[in-house]
Amino acid sequence: MTAQRDIHHFVNGKASPGASGRFGEVFDPNTGEVQAKVSLASAKELADAVEIAKAAQPAWAATNPQRRARVMFKFKALVEEHMDELARLLSAEHGKVVADSKGDVQRGLEVIEFACGIPHLLKGEYTEGAGPGIDVYSMRQPLGVIAAITPFNFPAMIPMWMFGVALACGNAVILKPSEKDPSVPVRLAELMQQAGLPDGVFNVVHGDKEAVDAILDHEDIKAVSFVGSSDIAHYVYSRGTANGKRVQAMGGAKNHGVIMPDADMDQVVRDLVGSAYGSAGERCMALPVAVPVGEGTADKLIEKLMPEIEKLVPGASTDPDAIYGPVVSKAHKEKVESYIQMGVDEGADLLLDGRGFKLQGHENGFFIGPSLFDNVTPDMTSYQEEIFGPVLQIVRADELEDAAALASNHQYGNGVAIFTRNGLAAREFASKVNVGMVGVNVPIPVPVAYHTFGGWKRSAFGDSNQHGFEGVRFFTKIKTVTQRWPSGEVADQAFIIPTMQ
Repeated sequence: MTAQRDIHHFVNGKASPGASGRFGEVFDPNTGEVQAKVSLASAKELADAVEIAKAAQPAWAATNPQRRARVMFKFKALVEEHMDELARLLSAEHGKVVADSKGDVQRGLEVIEFACGIPHLLKGEYTEGAGPGIDVYSMRQPLGVIAAITPFNFPAMIPMWMFGVALACGNAVILKPSEKDPSVPVRLAELMQQAGLPDGVFNVVHGDKEAVDAILDHEDIKAVSFVGSSDIAHYVYSRGTANGKRVQAMGGAKNHGVIMPDADMDQVVRDLVGSAYGSAGERCMALPVAVPVGEGTADKLIEKLMPEIEKLVPGASTDPDAIYGPVVSKAHKEKVESYIQMGVDEGADLLLDGRGFKLQGHENGFFIGPSLFDNVTPDMTSYQEEIFGPVLQIVRADELEDAAALASNHQYGNGVAIFTRNGLAAREFASKVNVGMVGVNVPIPVPVAYHTFGGWKRSAFGDSNQHGFEGVRFFTKIKTVTQRWPSGEVADQAFIIPTMQ
């Protein structure tokens, strides 16, 4: 039996035990046992944290950008120093294998590296002589207190996407991580404190819907950044904006991989196996739908794909040879398995069934074997909705136009990929497909940190993407100054707007 521990909030630079009397259970997905309990904040606890952040933010905003960047540099070094510790902690609560956990941390660090350039990123614009003796310039200023609400599937990367840019811009941050795997966000806050961040500027408050609603309703929280399911993203966006907040809310996905007849099929198979089953498919940029163009392409794909998938054996998250580990919870395991049954009931051909998989020594863990469907059609609910598990669906298409229409017409528009040697076909596809992020022979087209991440349609609500300069724009407001230093004849002229003189 795993010894249980308590996971507290992190407020004003130190651990803060919860006062609500409510707790959530944190499971070890490998064994199915409860390993910890996490405090769930009341609205009052959230409000108390906001007051602390609000008091700390002005001094941090007044710290020059170069000194704020130095904190980011130090934080980056500390995270790298503690990489193994963070990866083990992440795997223990999420279930992804340690290699994936290190990738989770590393991709977050890339945004921290981008944030280290904040002195340059915050530079405004300047026009000399816009009028007689008149200069105009702009400056980017922080919003104040912002909130970040992050999902279970990337408990290191997505928080760093948000708090890295927000803090570098001079804001104070309230982070509400997933209650399913909350330890890594707290550890990151501790390391940020160790890097020199002042008390109260970065706070981690655990919670459920009560805490989320308190964030959305609190008048001193000026912006909310969210990643999660589409239904919750829409709720967060609607309630937050109704309360006058700036909101970016990233939702679900159903990413398609279009496979042209001229594609390197061996490379396609390697890419599909990794992108569909890696991290047990619990990624919004997973590739759960393969769209081979032409019957011959589909048959060739299945012939090569089946034996590679059959080699995949889930393992404990600490197993260095495991391709992927368990899913995050029993409830999520049951949900994924229900979608597999739904696909069968809807008439798709289940070529590989991952239900009922048991790992020796971890029989109560939340494991699902790899599943593969063929002859999935667009009218099937199992195709229309996000499964978020180790399930790959094959939807056959006759022509490239039909394949592109599948991705363009789907309710989600996060990512899409095309596999081909034809540059013209790839160029046309990338230009016209109605999806926010496109990969050409790249199965998971997550942009690098100095570009931006964001989908279209029900994959994103709001008009701002994550990280890159879009992140800087989201976490700052523009102030434009028109200044006049009259002298000589100009001093005697009236300055009236509007005027024809």
